[in-house]
Amino acid sequence: MLVFLSSILVFTDAQEKIKEYDLKHWPEGKGPEDIGIRITQKFLNSPHKRSSGNRPGVDYSAPPPIINYPEVCTWVGGIWFAKVTKNDELFDGLENRLIILLEKEKHLVPPPTSVSNNIFGAVPLEIYLKTKNDKYLKMGLLQADKQWDLPENENSIQKNWAVQGYSWQTRLWIDDIYVITVLQMPAYFATRDKKYLERTAREMVLYLEKLQLNNGLFYHSPEAPHCWGRGNGWMAAAMADILRVLPRNDPNRAKIISCYHKMMDALLQNQTEDGMWRQIIDDQEFWKETSSTAMFTYAIITGVKKGWLDKKIYGTSARKAWLALTDYINENDELTDVCAGTSASNDREYYFNRPKVTGDWHGHAPVLWCATALLR
Repeated sequence: MLVFLSSILVFTDAQEKIKEYDLKHWPEGKGPEDIGIRITQKFLNSPHKRSSGNRPGVDYSAPPPIINYPEVCTWVGGIWFAKVTKNDELFDGLENRLIILLEKEKHLVPPPTSVSNNIFGAVPLEIYLKTKNDKYLKMGLLQADKQWDLPENENSIQKNWAVQGYSWQTRLWIDDIYVITVLQMPAYFATRDKKYLERTAREMVLYLEKLQLNNGLFYHSPEAPHCWGRGNGWMAAAMADILRVLPRNDPNRAKIISCYHKMMDALLQNQTEDGMWRQIIDDQEFWKETSSTAMFTYAIITGVKKGWLDKKIYGTSARKAWLALTDYINENDELTDVCAGTSASNDREYYFNRPKVTGDWHGHAPVLWCATALLR
């Protein structure tokens, strides 16, 4: 009898441990499909809008002059989610948003003149991958190719990057590598032209070699020696995305996955007890921030699912993070405690005092990436 009871206890304990890193079963209302539908529907029911920021003289409550990159990232996240769940109704709504834009709001389509503008091409490319509508392919490839085609009015810095085979839009800002990756990857999937993959991998290695710190994290900029959460989030997500696609024999893969592991280890060390990450990752006096937490969660989920990360250790981290993150979604289907758009600064207090905003695309985008990654 005692042996039988002991066996039950061992079995029950094992079940509890499984639950700690289980990425398939969730409490009611916290599953990725439920959350993904809520956030995608919120996007579809929202007008085009600016994300919050701090540029002098900008009215952030006014309609945007063009579609901005956080909206694109949310749009792409919605498309990914609709595809992985085979939800044609959601997908049609996301495509219709583009159709209306092209028919009635053409002035909002960004010109292919900067890294933050070109990312728009990811939307038609992701829609093309399902619909095979050549109009979308042409529109998306224009933006992807312009990211490397040197303009006629180039300056010496842009020309120097282009001569070396990098994007002329290279600035070595930690958020830029994501907006390059999220555009070039669907261009590769749409054409199977390896140039889109190769150029992205080389660009990634450049950013890693120039920007990653010995502790695995990234400063916001060389002039801003603070490991700002969302900036690091862009890097984490970009590495996860390119590693999903890059062949094992690619000459750049070893460098990227080594840097990825280095960053994931640093994130594990700096995760809070409840699963969140902070506005400045390695400063325990800072507040918990949701957009960075969602981006890190996405990178970790992807690594666990692909077998790059230990499923027990990192699966536990990802589960805790997802459950914590869902508690920040309010009754209006808006993510709270998102850091407002932030310039680089050498002043620690500047980051501490950044506004916490609600419903910003910077936060909604990576929540959708996470929901997709959990369902892949």
